[in-house]
Amino acid sequence: SNPFEVKVNRQKFDILGRKTKNDVGLPGVSRSKAIKKRNQTLLKEYKEREKTNVFKDKRFGEYNTKITPEEKMIRRFALERQQNYGKKNIYNLNEDEELTHYGQSLAEIEKLNDIVDSDSDTEERGTLSAELTAAHFGGGGGLLRKKVSSEQRDEEEEKPKSRKELIEEMIAKSKQEKQERQTRRESALELTEKLDKDWKEIQTLIARKTPKSERKDKEVEKPKPDEYDMIVRELGFEMKAKPSERLKTEEELAKEEQARLQKLEADRLRRMHGIDEEANKKRPSHMSADDLADGFILDKDDRRLLSYKDGKINIENEEEKEEEEGEEDEEEEGEEEDNENEEESQEESASEDEENGAADSHSDLESDLDSEEEAAGNEEEKKNKANENEPQNVEKLDPKREAAKSELPYTFAVPESYETFKSLLAGRTIEQQLIILERIQKCNHPSLAVGNKAKLEKLLGFLLEYIGELATLDLPELRTIDKLVLPLYNLCQMFPEAASDSIKFILRDAAHDLEEVIEVKGRATFPGLDTLIYLKIVSLLFPTSDFWHPVVTPAFMYMSQLLTKCRITTLQDVIKGLFVCCLFLEYISLSRRFVPELINFLLGVLHISLPKNQAQGYTVVHPFTPVGKNLELLLVCDKEDLKSWEKQNVPLSIVTRLKETSRTEINHTRLSCLALCFDLIKKCAALYESLSSFHEIMHPVRMLLTQHVPVNEYPEKLQEWYHSALKELENKVKHYTPLICEKKKPVPLKQYTPKIVKVLEFGKKQAGNKKEQERKQLIQRHKRELKGAIREIRKDNQYLARMQLSETMERDSARKRKVKELLGSLATQEGEWKAMKRKKWKN
Repeated sequence: SNPFEVKVNRQKFDILGRKTKNDVGLPGVSRSKAIKKRNQTLLKEYKEREKTNVFKDKRFGEYNTKITPEEKMIRRFALERQQNYGKKNIYNLNEDEELTHYGQSLAEIEKLNDIVDSDSDTEERGTLSAELTAAHFGGGGGLLRKKVSSEQRDEEEEKPKSRKELIEEMIAKSKQEKQERQTRRESALELTEKLDKDWKEIQTLIARKTPKSERKDKEVEKPKPDEYDMIVRELGFEMKAKPSERLKTEEELAKEEQARLQKLEADRLRRMHGIDEEANKKRPSHMSADDLADGFILDKDDRRLLSYKDGKINIENEEEKEEEEGEEDEEEEGEEEDNENEEESQEESASEDEENGAADSHSDLESDLDSEEEAAGNEEEKKNKANENEPQNVEKLDPKREAAKSELPYTFAVPESYETFKSLLAGRTIEQQLIILERIQKCNHPSLAVGNKAKLEKLLGFLLEYIGELATLDLPELRTIDKLVLPLYNLCQMFPEAASDSIKFILRDAAHDLEEVIEVKGRATFPGLDTLIYLKIVSLLFPTSDFWHPVVTPAFMYMSQLLTKCRITTLQDVIKGLFVCCLFLEYISLSRRFVPELINFLLGVLHISLPKNQAQGYTVVHPFTPVGKNLELLLVCDKEDLKSWEKQNVPLSIVTRLKETSRTEINHTRLSCLALCFDLIKKCAALYESLSSFHEIMHPVRMLLTQHVPVNEYPEKLQEWYHSALKELENKVKHYTPLICEKKKPVPLKQYTPKIVKVLEFGKKQAGNKKEQERKQLIQRHKRELKGAIREIRKDNQYLARMQLSETMERDSARKRKVKELLGSLATQEGEWKAMKRKKWKN
């Protein structure tokens, strides 16, 4: 062995007792063995990769000695039948299948035994008689003759008929046959008509009405139809499904609505200006008998209507009539445009007349001049009559004009400023205002033009400002505000960002005003009615159950500031505070969020309904004070007012007109506020009953209701409200659990005893038990085999790449050799040819 081919695997440490397998390796020998093995296996497969020269016997059980020959044959026959099952041979002519077409056998159709109907002449055009075929396709004189008796044959031989005579005879026969067919057809028609008449006469004699008794018996005997027959009849009368129209997009709907409103507006303007619809319709233009209808104009029909009046030609121009009607209109720009169009059309007609007249005779010119003179004389008479008929037409059109003027326009532009928006809605009813806002939205939909979105966003701000202005009036128009919320909601759905920005701006201004008043005066008052309505609108436009919302959360904070920082000095403040409490309950109806300001305010409202000198066992939170001049705001001492009180809702508009009301009405309002307070306490109890601290939260309210409120002095209906609120508070069961320390496993103290681990063999991974050890051994063996397989695959690929490279190099070398041989032969030929050429020149 060559010492240079020996590789020694040296180890760092010599360990006693360890057997080493691969101390010395022979890489050259192992490489040559691998190449030899691949030459015998892989190279052979590579060379035979595209060859299919192996015969395989796939006969069932051919090499199975356990099966007898009879079983083999039976099994092979069964397999053959299974393969051919379901397959029909298109060339199998032995099958007894009969092909049909519309219920008739193709074999019968191919026989062409159809009976030809000889009623019509057109159907017999294709049939050829023997004489016709003999005349045209005979080819000889003997063929053109007829078969006759021997005597006639001798005569005809003496006088043969010419071709012309034969054709005339054939034509006469065909005419005779045609006449006979016609007579037969007419006779058949006459017979059928006669038969119909006779049958009608006989039918009247045969017809006999059955008596009613027999009819009833027959009706009873009639069998009832089966369920199946009834269902079949119902299915016959059922409506078949029709394809529905495609759902239109929002842009298409907006365009259709805009077009509809523009058409209605055009009709309204026409009626307002008194333009008759029938007058606008085009009159039928006069057409002469010699007109070739080749002088049409696609854009406009400039021909005049020819008419006669008092025996003279009267030429009326429809455009002049339109000009007269346009003079009555108020739109001066439209009149100027019409006059310009008329002048242009007159110039065009004059130029056309001049061009046509140049080619005509002088007599035509003279007749045209006469007709123009007559027409000029008739124009003055017509103007006088038109002036007399004008007042009558105006009287007829006046009511239509007034009705059209009183109508709302169908198209509106978005107002650019708040003043124009306010003037647009001023003096209108609620329904008209809603219609105006709806038409503004439809005519200026964002999908119709680019700038409409910004215009409608501006309209949203104008509408909010208008609602605030309606709320600040001496008599606030709350019904109008209620109706205007719907268009506001629609605009908010279209532009949520703009709506949120507008509401946030209003809330920011209100919060800044509240802080400024507190800094200047040290105390604040409740805001106006417009701000309270804006808070109500927030709950209608935006979701109030979100944990955080960019509009609702600031509204929450602002309302909590109102209930804690605004002093209660008048009955109006109490009403506004209770309204804010109602808004709080509306906001938290879904989220059930706890609002401490709400409970404290209701407690304070109950506190100001008690007498001053009553002992207190509860605490009152700001803005209420236990002692002060503003107590007893809801205390009613008049017994007559207590008796005459009836439960009614507290209207928000009473805030503005409370000073003008009488003493009795004020006392009734106080009792209504107290009843509302009881109702709110009941709703809060139902809302917060799931809280674990419910009883602690409502304890001051329950103590005040049970110990301090003078229930016996209140009316019966108010006592019912009181008892229902108290019952709602007392019926709630305490369902909280006491606090208990969490049970945990005790942590043991750290011990410093050594942890002994049994080490069987250094350097090897140890396992807990035998199964785990075997599992790890299998994993290790799998990894080793996988690495070896990957290595062998890589070597195989390298070997194949070398084989492919050697093949390509061999092909290239062979090609180069052949090219050199060809070039050499060509060079020798060229040399020989040149040598011969030189010899020729020398010679």
